[in-house]
Amino acid sequence: MELVGYAAAAATPYNLLLALAGVTAGVVLGALPGISSTFAVAVLLPTTFTMEPVSALIFLGAVYTGSTYGGAYSAILVNTPGTPQNIATTFDGYPMARRGDGNLAITLACLASVVGGLVGAVALWAVAPPLARVALAFGPIEYFWLAVLGLTMIASLSEGNLLKGGISGCLGLALSLVGVSVVSGDTRFAFDSPALVGGINLVPAVIGLLCIPVLIDLVAVPQPHLKREGSVGGYRLREALRICRKSWGTLTRGSLIGTGIGVLPAAGGSIASLVAYSETRRASSRPEAFGTGEPEGVLSSESANNATVGGGLIPTFVLGIPGTPADAVILGALLIHGVRTGPSLFTERAPLIYTFIFGLLIATLLMLPVGLLMGRYAYGAIVSISKTFLVPLVAFFTIIGSYAIHNDVNDVVVMLVLGVFGWLIARVGIPAAPMVLGLLLGPIAEQGFGQGVIIGTATGSVWAQFFGRPIALAIIALIVVTLFAPYVLRRYTRRLAA
Repeated sequence: MELVGYAAAAATPYNLLLALAGVTAGVVLGALPGISSTFAVAVLLPTTFTMEPVSALIFLGAVYTGSTYGGAYSAILVNTPGTPQNIATTFDGYPMARRGDGNLAITLACLASVVGGLVGAVALWAVAPPLARVALAFGPIEYFWLAVLGLTMIASLSEGNLLKGGISGCLGLALSLVGVSVVSGDTRFAFDSPALVGGINLVPAVIGLLCIPVLIDLVAVPQPHLKREGSVGGYRLREALRICRKSWGTLTRGSLIGTGIGVLPAAGGSIASLVAYSETRRASSRPEAFGTGEPEGVLSSESANNATVGGGLIPTFVLGIPGTPADAVILGALLIHGVRTGPSLFTERAPLIYTFIFGLLIATLLMLPVGLLMGRYAYGAIVSISKTFLVPLVAFFTIIGSYAIHNDVNDVVVMLVLGVFGWLIARVGIPAAPMVLGLLLGPIAEQGFGQGVIIGTATGSVWAQFFGRPIALAIIALIVVTLFAPYVLRRYTRRLAA
């Protein structure tokens, strides 16, 4: 009966209106290239100061989940991830749009986001305490091996050439070393430039590497940027539902991966979507289709990144450790309203937390009509717009998106330089996606390795630190399986065929 009361409290007209407004605002902000979910939640945080705590949480949660999905619009239509969580969506979403299936890709992204968001919210309600205790057991060593596990995805992002993908990944790792060391505090590869002391910011780098090459190609070729086939305004909902029903395993895998990685503090939706994409491609019977417009690639990415919304709130509420940067803003909102996080939060403030969880479920469900409606007109507008207007418009948003993170013009310079560099290396077949992965995982690997060596030296056994912890050994075993399982399965398939 208590749960019914919490659901009724979340479904009051005022809270429903806040959820709808939050989802709509989040989708709009998330669709703007470079405007991260963290920025979307932070910029709307002051509007909640006069609200009741539970209403403020419902509104911010709706903004968070809406902005995570909203980034799929630009990722699919102009190959520019609206938020870092949508990086993997570009791999198959944009090729689908190029062949005239952009409306189908947007509908698939919306359905996958709703499924992932629901799974994450249910996990927040059902398994918060045990999952939070598991996340607390992760130390620097485990994060180092987790980063190494992430780097094994380079094989999946290498577009058929592991050597060139490895070169791209190493370039990304090199870029992650620019600036002040996260462990020792030493400055590396800054070349006496104050602009490089803080390192290469992820968002401008992602925008540059994934968007600028597309803009250059749009200018260089006379063909239309997207194909117009039949009606561009349809939802193609029935077709999308048929694909989702056929690919229920992909949706389940992506949602569970997103929830699990969301629980790990500082991991985030960008890593979750890349891991889910890699594992989906690895498990597929047609791995060669990924990167050419495979619907399962969109489903895996979008289900995973929205599942991190609920998953990331687990350590935020139970341990006071934000699972993602956006969760840190929500944690700040809790503190502003006088709510203290901790293991007792689910008992002492149960009405607040469970009402918020039901509000998050409602906001996730509202994302379906909002997302479909906005996506329908977004695709039609992008298809109809002329390249002479589209290219300057997208270029403007890339510059604004890069500048808005730190209000620093140097981020714009970095974005342009890396964009031109990404276009040049693409001429020789080196993909940009592994470089983004290396840049993303480099600081995590460096910090975990450096702290692990320091702890091992202090305890007298570095090897025992890296190879003697149960969770670390489990991740190492998963790395070995990830690296060698595809080759074993391929040889086994060939023997069966013979």
